[in-house]
Amino acid sequence: MKMEIALDSMVRYVSPINPAVFPHLTLVLLGIGIFFTAWFFVYEVTANKFSRDIFKEILISLVASVFMGFGILFLCLWVGIYV
Repeated sequence: MKMEIALDSMVRYVSPINPAVFPHLTLVLLGIGIFFTAWFFVYEVTANKFSRDIFKEILISLVASVFMGFGILFLCLWVGIYV
């Protein structure tokens, strides 16, 4: 028995985020990620071993990695690499 699927009954997939805003999201997210990455590096260079706080280091690096990750995701989508 052969199943037939009518193409007319299917609904086309629509992205939840408009592809026209991919460039804007890329620049904003990567900009925020670069800011937190720079803050992390400055904190590591200027703090001595007595004034460092592991919780602050982990928090800053986590925020930086999340923003950089989503920024790179939207960069890939912007240039046509659909992941």
